[in-house]
Amino acid sequence: MILSLDQGTTSSRAILFDSEARILAQGQYEIRQSFPRPGWVEHDPEQIWQSQLAAARDAVGGSGIPAGKITAIGITNQRETALIWDRASGEPIYPAIVWQDRRTAEHCEELKRKGWGKEIAARTGLVVDAYFSATKLAWMLDHVPGARQRAEQGELLAGTVDSWLIWKLTGGKVHATDVTNACRTMLYNLYEHRWDEEMIRELNIPRCMLPDVRMSGGDFGVADAQWFGAEIPIRAVLGDQQAALFGHTCLEPGSAKNTYGTGCFILMNTGTEAVASSHGLLTTIAWGMGEELYYALEGSVFVAGAAVQWLEEGLGLIGSPAESELKAREVAGSDGVVVVPAFTGLGAPYWDMYARGAVFGLTRGTTAGHLARATLESLAFQSRDVIGAMEKDAGMPLKELRVDGGAVRNDLLMQFQADILGSEVTRTAYAETTALGAALLAGLTAGLWSREDLRDINQAEKSFVPEMGEEEREHRYAVWKDAVERTMGWEKHERGQQL
Repeated sequence: MILSLDQGTTSSRAILFDSEARILAQGQYEIRQSFPRPGWVEHDPEQIWQSQLAAARDAVGGSGIPAGKITAIGITNQRETALIWDRASGEPIYPAIVWQDRRTAEHCEELKRKGWGKEIAARTGLVVDAYFSATKLAWMLDHVPGARQRAEQGELLAGTVDSWLIWKLTGGKVHATDVTNACRTMLYNLYEHRWDEEMIRELNIPRCMLPDVRMSGGDFGVADAQWFGAEIPIRAVLGDQQAALFGHTCLEPGSAKNTYGTGCFILMNTGTEAVASSHGLLTTIAWGMGEELYYALEGSVFVAGAAVQWLEEGLGLIGSPAESELKAREVAGSDGVVVVPAFTGLGAPYWDMYARGAVFGLTRGTTAGHLARATLESLAFQSRDVIGAMEKDAGMPLKELRVDGGAVRNDLLMQFQADILGSEVTRTAYAETTALGAALLAGLTAGLWSREDLRDINQAEKSFVPEMGEEEREHRYAVWKDAVERTMGWEKHERGQQL
């Protein structure tokens, strides 16, 4: 059996899988997000740990199986979220700064002005953006009193959520990360496979804080017996989007997936060769196994499921995310309404930190149904933006998009996604593929499965084929592109108006 720990942006979950990857038991706890200032997003590191531990204990306890019978743990996590904690006490020095946080946008602009844009892309495969972990760590060192001096003296440790969980699970014995998380920090050299000394110097982050970088399928120590009643080896660590790619068994070059979570993330496996993007995508590591690294192209949409949460919590138009489809079906179409949910800026292929959300096409006849439908459609439009760029970089058209995440249960959204792409969209048997991916890699590393076994595990549940005509598809997309252009640079414009 494999215990998969899936620490996400809005919840911590754990699933215990058997030797045929069937779910035996699971646990899940919500975690709070705080927004202390506009554009700032934080988590409580201790709540991340306690919620993940409680979920894991629920999964193990709910199965009725002794922990000593569990073969291995696989960990998957929200990426780019940054933490710093005390090496001796384990106390965080500041809340975790979440991947969505934009407080370091000015620092990123300064890096660009100093000419680091092309250099960072060449070294890390990333664009300069507040999305990534490096400037978040630098901000904490600069703004928490005494932090930089303590870090230089070796008293502090830094990492992403996976490192925090590994450190806590092993009782402070292991400070490590895997290649998929390291390559999202803007500090890891994608081609030399090491922390980049020049980037570390430029951002003034002491090297002694950073975790050891290991292959995704490998040895990350042993979870201490105090947590589950027996020691359990940790044999896989993957960032959440790479875990979903693995869970979809997209093991061949050209295979792609989209995960609809708080954000929306599309990855395409490019094999053992790193493909540089010229269309605003990221070159990233898909996973590392044995001595081999596999790469992917990635495009990130910052606001996807979070836009549906906005309908519920911000506007009060629906009682739960699941009601969004019912509300949207109250109308035959969006009636010209376009929602651009750029609440925290725009990701690929635009990379505009200063874009802000907007609603276009409102009339006196606009209803809650129109807003709900336009918000759901925005997820599909943003995904097409990314996939269009991906097709150009990869030099091949998309034949099928495999999908997972909470929003894929929304048939209206999935049909519109197929329509606006003009490609088949396949919903797989596992709606939450991220936890499955971590489990599959842990089981593969531990010798429970072979690569051939994996292909039969996550089969298609339902496919959606395009029904919209080409002329309508391209017209709708052109209107979307026009709306996006009008949101770009809005925060700079608003600041200028205030000044």
